[in-house]
Amino acid sequence: MNVGVVGLGLIGGSMARAYKQEGHTVLAYDTNENTLGYAMLAGIIDNRLGKDDLKKIELLFIALYPEACEEYLKENAELFSESCVVIDLCGTKRRICKMGFGLAEKYGFTFIGGHPMAGTQFSGIKYSRSNLFEGAPMVIVPPKYDDILLLEKIKKLLKPAGFGEISVTTAEEHDKMIAFTSQLAHVVSNAYVKSETAQFHGGFSAGSYKDMTRVAWLNEKMWAELFMDNKDYLIHELDLIITSLNEYKTAMDNDDKDGLQKLLKEGRIAKEQVDGK
Repeated sequence: MNVGVVGLGLIGGSMARAYKQEGHTVLAYDTNENTLGYAMLAGIIDNRLGKDDLKKIELLFIALYPEACEEYLKENAELFSESCVVIDLCGTKRRICKMGFGLAEKYGFTFIGGHPMAGTQFSGIKYSRSNLFEGAPMVIVPPKYDDILLLEKIKKLLKPAGFGEISVTTAEEHDKMIAFTSQLAHVVSNAYVKSETAQFHGGFSAGSYKDMTRVAWLNEKMWAELFMDNKDYLIHELDLIITSLNEYKTAMDNDDKDGLQKLLKEGRIAKEQVDGK
């Protein structure tokens, strides 16, 4: 199979490695010539992906920031083969899926919204690896929710990546959920580590600190774009957690030990319910 990858960062680079390892021909495009050169020298890809190559691509992954993904689709949609399946790997889905579905209908190719639920706090092709997606969930947003044949085709196309569970949802539901499960966690972690006390944590921190601060080490350009793209849902989640944090603070301000204990118990029970215990 001829596979195209647009954007050779952590996600795109890992996708290229996974498909190349499975014996597929992988062509890639990246605006950074050094990244492309490294990818070819390291055997991560077979060659560059030019506009003239797009007609022969059967599966195309677009692993760019949302705005860049939109621009790539606008500029190249008419060059895709009608048999090509295009899967974007952006962190938000509403805007890109609306455009992608429209262009796919116009030019005849198949567009699928995709979000691999895997990654690290590091970015760039040097951190990519062929098993990054092994056993990880993959969320897909198809043009038709109940097209069983299309869903089976997508699952087969994604098999070389090694995903575990593949979830099917709508762009709206994806963005609503990701605001809580991913974006809010990044905002909280990033804000938490700004405390002046963090500079002196050595010798006083263990697992809790590491868990809370891992995703504070982020790519600010990408995440700012993702946050703004999904700000309605993210602001809603921020409002909820700010209200909740103020409840804990109020209990302590008022020396309300019973109230504080009640809040802590509610949180523990909520965690047990979420984890199904």
